[in-house]
This record gives sequence, structure tokens and C-alpha cells, in this order.
Amino acid sequence: MSEPIPMSLSVPTQGTQECDGIEYSSADDDDSNRRLNVWGRLLSINNLFPSIDLIDNEYTVGRGKTCTIILNSNELQTSKYFLAYSSKHFQIIRDETKKYVYIIDLSSNGTYINGEKIASKTHRAYVYIDSNTHEDLSIPATVRNKYIVSREIGRGAYGEVKLCFTRGTCDRFAMKIIRKKHFTHFGPQAHIFNQNIKNECSILQGLNHPCIIRIYDVHDTPDALYIILEFVDGGELFDRIVANGQFDETTSKFLFRQMCIGVKYLHDHSITHRDLKPENILLTSPETNETLIKITDFGLSRLINETSLMKTFCGTPNYLAPEILATRGEGSYTNKVDVWSLGVILYICLVGYPPFSESPDSPPLNEQILRGLYTFPDEFWSEVSATAKDLIRQMMCVDPNKRLTIAGVLEHPWLADDHGNTARIEKIMFSSSPTMKSMKRPACDEDTAMDADGTTPSTESNSNGRVKRVKY
Repeated sequence: MSEPIPMSLSVPTQGTQECDGIEYSSADDDDSNRRLNVWGRLLSINNLFPSIDLIDNEYTVGRGKTCTIILNSNELQTSKYFLAYSSKHFQIIRDETKKYVYIIDLSSNGTYINGEKIASKTHRAYVYIDSNTHEDLSIPATVRNKYIVSREIGRGAYGEVKLCFTRGTCDRFAMKIIRKKHFTHFGPQAHIFNQNIKNECSILQGLNHPCIIRIYDVHDTPDALYIILEFVDGGELFDRIVANGQFDETTSKFLFRQMCIGVKYLHDHSITHRDLKPENILLTSPETNETLIKITDFGLSRLINETSLMKTFCGTPNYLAPEILATRGEGSYTNKVDVWSLGVILYICLVGYPPFSESPDSPPLNEQILRGLYTFPDEFWSEVSATAKDLIRQMMCVDPNKRLTIAGVLEHPWLADDHGNTARIEKIMFSSSPTMKSMKRPACDEDTAMDADGTTPSTESNSNGRVKRVKY
């Protein structure tokens, strides 16, 4: 087990090292000496569990008082998962002779490693890291001295994202690595460009809003930017839409208003996102759709020149405003490009398929966007309110001068007149809990079938008779 191994229990499970919530059955009088003998670490990826230094050759984990690591903190005991932990849930054993570490599942509910059952698959608890594992030397020492860098958790237009933990406290973050070779200027412009990077990162670090991913730290090196971000584990809006097929209007409104509030915050700070899409909207809870959202990848596009930016859209302009397409990103435009992108996202949330798509009997995709050729077919839109469709029309208006501002979107009757929705959002944004407890919608529908070619959506009916899109 020399690589980082994500481990989960049928419910959150873990613990060790001098941490709150974990009780050790034996006294530790010589902690400093024991730390020298650490052979592995369990780094927590769930707030219910502290991180653990592994020193002894054998550990048992569970609720029982005879376990080496006892799961009995107040937070765990009040968790809905507590009774799913077994008295002895699993055992970790280190074989010094054969030089390997293995786990024995002792539970009735099961234990997962890397998603394979050996407690629940969706409730991950730890990442295991062997203390003898060689660190990635491509990451500068200034970064490695501060953070333990673990596995890759994402990859996008601007680079890869890795899970990381601060040394000492083991607080978890996401580390976005942006290689400068993709966009660095050379010659006389290089100094100005690098100074702009520093100024931009300083602005981004100053942002603080519940619907915006926090940037906590930035390491600027000659080869790359290392941006330390808030970590959330509810996944992308894109994956949630695919899993559900589509959202009902109530859920769509709950998530969409948060997106608009977050984008307005960015616009009020003179930041245009320019790359809004469901992949850049993160959810804080994997268990419910009525959850706090977090916008990510904002502002990074300003570090890249316009021509390079156009090359990062992976060949699909689905969310790009017409004015960006018309000039190949080289013209001038306003922050209303974000309003267009949000309109596309709202359209997809409501029916599960995009407003523009390639098909033999339709104009090219770019032309559809440039001319605003989208419709609301009754087959899928009959139960969506007229005010929702009106809002989309005003957001996805080809002429940016006639398009709503983000403030205008929030003042539209579809959002402004639903005071109950506004109250629930304010509660979730400013409470300590990231999820609303009142709604228990599943995070995904594992029985949903998907088209093999990934192109034309297939259909089925919801319980209310409405046609359900199960793939976009």
C-alpha cells in the first residue's frame, strides 16, 4: 500500500494521533519518540474523523471499548451513521517482515477501499499514505514542506487538482496546479505577466462568500501556480444532473439562486467568470440536492490571454455567449457573458438536456448559439412554469444590451417572488451546517440507464408522468 488509498466505512469511520473524538485505550507518555516511528498515516477526508498517525503494528477500529481507536466522540454519537459502526469495524495490520500493510474487515456493514468493498461507499473516511512513499518531486519543496500532497481528484481546462493536507494539523484542501507553459508570455512581457498573476491571486484570496470556493494560499513558482482551495466533497453539478436526469423546478430554483448570488458577488468585485458550466459548480453534500453550492475556477481565465482561453474549451462552446464566439474571444464584452452561461445551466437543470446540440437536421452548433436558436418543446417543458421560461429567454438573449444583468436576474419574478426559497437559501448560506436536513432527496439514481453513445438523450417517465431526461 505505497500509494494513497481512499478508504471508507459503511458510514464515516476512522481516527488516531492526538485528536479530539478519538480515545486511545493505552496511555501515550512519550509522544515525541513515537512520532519518529510513524510508518503510515490515515488522513481524514470527512469532518467527523480526525487524522491518525500509525505507529503500532496493529490497530482495531470501532465503537467497542477494547478497540485501539474508539469511535465515540459526541459528533459521531449524534450522527445518523453511528449505529452502523460495528463494535470492531476493521483491523489494520502491518507485516514488518513482508513489508506490507493490510486491512481485515470485521464489520457487519462492510468496509471499502478505493470504492471496492472489502464501511459505505459514499461515506469516505480516510486516505492512507505510507510514510516511506516518495514524494512527488515535481512539486517544489516550498509547497511540499507545507502540504502533504495526495491523489488527483480532478482535472480541467486550467490544470489538475489534488487532495492535500497541511502538515501538522492535517486540515484538508484541494490543490489546483496550473502549469505556466500553457500560457506564459516570454520576452519583455514576461515580467508584466507574472506581476499580473500576483495581483490577480491577491484579489482572489480576498474573496469570501458562502457560494464561492475560498482560496487560502497561493504559491507562485517559475513553472506553475499552486492554488490551495477549500475542499468540498459533494461532487459537480454536472454529475448530479446526469444522475438525476433533471431537477424539479423547486430544486432547480434552490440551486440556481445560489449560483446567481455567487456570480453577483464576483461581478460586484469586478470579476467576470467567463467559464461558467455545471462542472464548475460544486455541491457541498453528496446526500441531498438541497445543498449549498460553491462556484469554482472563477478569475483564473484572466490569467490566460483570450486566444489561449478559446483553446481550453475542449471543442464545445455549449456555454459560451454569442459575443465570445463571434470574435473568437478577441473582442470586447461585458460580464453579461456570465448571465448567458447561467441561462444555459438553468435550461439544463430543468430538463436535463442542453439548448444547443449537434444534429444532422440542425445548423452547426456555433450558428445555433450565434442566432439564439433554442426552443422549449412541450414534450419536456409542459410542466415548467412560464416565468421560468421567460427568465431563460431574457438571460439567453443574443444581444447583450437587451440581456439581463445578474442583478436583474435576481429581481426576476421567478426568483424574487418565491420568498420561501429565498429564506431557505439564506438559512443554508449562513448556518454552520452545509446541508438542509428537511429534504432527503437522493444524490443519485443508481438505477438510471444511460445511452451508450452519450449523444441523443433517451427518455423515461417520472412518477408524476413528466418525461425524464436521463442523459445529456
